[in-house]
Amino acid sequence: MRKAMVLFASLFAAVAWGSSGAAEGEKEDVAGYILHHVADAHELEIEIPLSHDHVTIHLPQILIPFKAGACEPRMTDHGEVIPGILAGCLDISITKHTVMMWLAAVLLIGSILIWSNRDKTKLVPRGTGANLFEMLVLFVRDELAIKNIGKEEGPRYVPYLLTAFFFILFMNLLGLFPWMASATGNLAVTCGLAVCTFIVTQIAGIRAAGLGGYLAHLTGGVHPLLWPIMIPVEFLGLFTKPFALTVRLFANMLAGHIVIFFLLGLIFILQHPAVAMVSVPFAFGIYLLELFVAFVQAYVFTMLSALFIGMGVAMGHHAHEEHGHGHKETGPSHDHGKAHA
Repeated sequence: MRKAMVLFASLFAAVAWGSSGAAEGEKEDVAGYILHHVADAHELEIEIPLSHDHVTIHLPQILIPFKAGACEPRMTDHGEVIPGILAGCLDISITKHTVMMWLAAVLLIGSILIWSNRDKTKLVPRGTGANLFEMLVLFVRDELAIKNIGKEEGPRYVPYLLTAFFFILFMNLLGLFPWMASATGNLAVTCGLAVCTFIVTQIAGIRAAGLGGYLAHLTGGVHPLLWPIMIPVEFLGLFTKPFALTVRLFANMLAGHIVIFFLLGLIFILQHPAVAMVSVPFAFGIYLLELFVAFVQAYVFTMLSALFIGMGVAMGHHAHEEHGHGHKETGPSHDHGKAHA
C-alpha cells in the first residue's frame, strides 16, 4: 500500500520538520496546509518525501469572457480572484479535481473492457478481478436496482446505477494514493452527481405516471383550495433529495482527509517529535477506515439514487392503481362473466 508507505515516510519528515521548526521558533500554518491539500487547485503538486521540494505541474486555465475585461483578476483579501459567471466570465479551466475525474473515468472504462465477460461461450468469468467485478455488478443489479425499483423497471436503470457506483468508488479510492486527490471532496462534483440522479428520477416519474400524473402528484392529492400551500411544499421536496446526496458524499469524504492531516498536524501544533508516536498510528487507523468509507459512500449514493428512482416509479404505479379503482365496478362483472363462460 503506497499510501501507507508515504504515511510512514511523512512521520520521519514530520519529526525532522517539527524538530527544526521548534528549534528555530517557527510556527507552521497547519490549517492553511490542510486546506491547501484538500481544496481544488489549478496545479498538481508532486511532493518528495523527506524533503520540502516538490514538482508543480500547472494545468491549463481557460477563461471565456462575455464582455471586455470580465475575466481580469481582482485583488481581494485572499489574493487574486477570477470573477465568476455573474460577472460575465465563464471559467472552464482544468483543475486538480477535473484530472481526478478523468482518471476515474479511464479506470471505469478500463475495468469494463478488461474484466467484463464478453465471451458468451464462457458462462463463468475467470480470474480474481473478473469475479470481483461481476460480484459488484450483480450486487448493484439485484440488491439495489431490483429491490428498490422493482423487477420490471429495475433493469432499465442498472446502467446508470453501475456507472455512478464505480465512478464514485474510483474517485474515492484515488484520494488514498500518493499525489492524488479525492474529487468527491469537492462540493461542485457531488452536486453534479446529484443533479444527474435528480434528472433520472424525474424522467422515471414522468415515464411511469405520464406528464399529467407527474404534475398531479405535486398537488399531494388534497383539495384544490390547499394547492397554493401543497404545491410549493412538494416542489421544494423534489430538491431535498439531491441536496442530501450532495452534502452526504461531500462531507464524509472531505472529513476523513481533514482528520488524517490534522492528526499529523498535531506534531507541528505541539512542536514536539514525541507526538508522532500517537498521531501517526491514529492517522494510519483513519486511513484504513477511509478505505472502508470509500466503498460505503459509493454504496450509499447508489442505494439512495435507486431508492429515489423507485419512488418515482412507484408514483406511476400508484396513479395507475387509482385509475383502476375508478373502474372497480366493471372489473368484477367482467371476471364473473368469464368464469361462467
